[in-house]
Amino acid sequence: MMKLSEADSGSTRRGVSAWAKQAAESAPRTGTAQENDPARGSWRWVIVVFALLGGGLFALIAGGLFDRGPDVQSPTTGAIPAQYDPDRAFGFLVQICQLGPRPSGSEAMQRQQAMLQRYFGDAGADVALQTFEIRHPEDGSPVPMANLIASWNPDRPKRFLLCAHYDTRPFPDRDRHNKRGVFVGANDGASGTAALMELARHLSDLPDDVGVDIVLFDGEEFVWQQGRDEYFLGSTFFAEKYRAQPPTVPYQAGILLDMIGDRELKIYFEQNSLRYARDVARSIWRTADQLGVRAFVPRSRHRIDDDHIPLNEIAGIPTVDLIDFDYPRPGIGAPKYWHTEQDVPENCSGESLAAVVWVVHEWLKQQ
Repeated sequence: MMKLSEADSGSTRRGVSAWAKQAAESAPRTGTAQENDPARGSWRWVIVVFALLGGGLFALIAGGLFDRGPDVQSPTTGAIPAQYDPDRAFGFLVQICQLGPRPSGSEAMQRQQAMLQRYFGDAGADVALQTFEIRHPEDGSPVPMANLIASWNPDRPKRFLLCAHYDTRPFPDRDRHNKRGVFVGANDGASGTAALMELARHLSDLPDDVGVDIVLFDGEEFVWQQGRDEYFLGSTFFAEKYRAQPPTVPYQAGILLDMIGDRELKIYFEQNSLRYARDVARSIWRTADQLGVRAFVPRSRHRIDDDHIPLNEIAGIPTVDLIDFDYPRPGIGAPKYWHTEQDVPENCSGESLAAVVWVVHEWLKQQ
């Protein structure tokens, strides 16, 4: 879905060779003939190296660098309020995935657009499609694109942008067994959209001066060849239009929801979000802490290039990316579902979706 720029595990590791060199330099140079016997010294070094290797292995295990198995626990310390229904949110995700793969310009994408236009309209929004066209990176044929914009209370003096991408990558290109298989994008694509569908049910419960736009971006990853094709087509188009024709009431902040359906949800500070929208990020995590939503972890981990980059850099909207990039979890030997055929509803959780919706809704109510 997006490009991973950098992973920051916060740990420092020294190689065994460096430790051995340090030990050699500090070892005594004198002793008895028996102590100075080369064969005996070789055995000593074998013991030292094995001890260091064993210690390093223990440190790796203790530090969580190896997979320690599933960590499926509730994303919250207490009960999620009944108004945020995990089963309903998960049902939205399943409904989207039942459309099949939804790459830009596909028939399934068009059916998704029609379904979402009806849904958000029934939820009280003014709904419009922001259309544009690109050339297919493989054959040059025209590909229709459309960002879906659903607006609540557009004239209120405080406006916020809530967004996700709703396209899927053409193929599961990181699947070790079938790189041209079927990719339904349950977490990477459907989870953010499903969460915003659930959130739309609660947008009548906002302060009188707060209005919201939900924007679903097309073409976030219409990428057929890595390194050749461009990402973030929809969000870039949206940001350029926003900059060229600023609205009467600009957005105060934005929140991007991407890969938030993981059954083992852990959302760390994303480093670009801290760079561009530090105060917004910290206020969201404070809200999560107040609510006891422990899935929001107050440490930075990854730096991700995602749809929030053009929103911050082109449009100047301070936007935070809520993303759990470790899908399902970090660790050497852990399964990897990102951009594989395993990104299916069975590996996602309605509780995770509902917990994120709760945090975002409560954060809006505090603005």
